[in-house]
Amino acid sequence: MNQLHLKAQIQQLGQVRYTPAGLMALDASLKAESEVIEAGKPRKVSLEIKAVAVGEVAKQLQALGVGGDAIFRGFLTHQRNGRGFIAHVTVIEPAAP
Repeated sequence: MNQLHLKAQIQQLGQVRYTPAGLMALDASLKAESEVIEAGKPRKVSLEIKAVAVGEVAKQLQALGVGGDAIFRGFLTHQRNGRGFIAHVTVIEPAAP
């Protein structure tokens, strides 16, 4: 199963573009920092990942703006050039304080 659930902050937003179907699409860079348990020990984890949102979710992403915190849900896929992954955001939820 391919599911993404990430509490992150928007680091960068790209230019608004439109899909061939006429839907708004917006690229972003997300940064997440957290602590997880690995092999019974706490570990600090930090990552940046490229993301894209389409349609109404793109509008929500744009409204959050750079620096906005939220929980991003969706799925991962390869980038078009085959180098690395991109998160396709399908749901944006408010982040708990």
